[in-house]
Amino acid sequence: MSAPKRSPQTGVARGIGIGLGLTIAAAILGSYRSSAAVLEARLTTLGIALLVLGLWMAAAIGDVARRRFASTAAIGGRDGVDDRVDAANAILRNTAEQALLASIAYAALTLISDHARVPVALFAACFTAGRLLFWSGYLDGAEARALGFALTFYPSIAALLMAALAMLR
Repeated sequence: MSAPKRSPQTGVARGIGIGLGLTIAAAILGSYRSSAAVLEARLTTLGIALLVLGLWMAAAIGDVARRRFASTAAIGGRDGVDDRVDAANAILRNTAEQALLASIAYAALTLISDHARVPVALFAACFTAGRLLFWSGYLDGAEARALGFALTFYPSIAALLMAALAMLR
């Protein structure tokens, strides 16, 4: 008798839980390790974080272009004719969504809070780890990319919540 098959939701929930736990740890660590910084220093941190997001966008756009170029069916711009191009487009779309949210969240936290430098830096590091995991696990299904998704999504949510709390103070 074989063991019952585990649902994909179980693996996704595990990845989300790990990502959420790492986000909370980054937010707490960042809050305690970040001393007050002048706006110029905070903007430098934001600039570096936005550079990280931009590099991920460039990589995802470049991957789609590379895969289209290599595909005689997809080089003309048609979608749905090459699975590798379609996967690259899905990764690009998710990266663009995540980068937009992160840009807004990091900017809000940086501009509202004097204590944003370390959290924003940690969240940008989470974004990079998350994109690596999401991208490398994409073709293996939702379970394989869940932690990567969580490490890009939840730090942005944490930054928004931290900015809202800072604004209320």
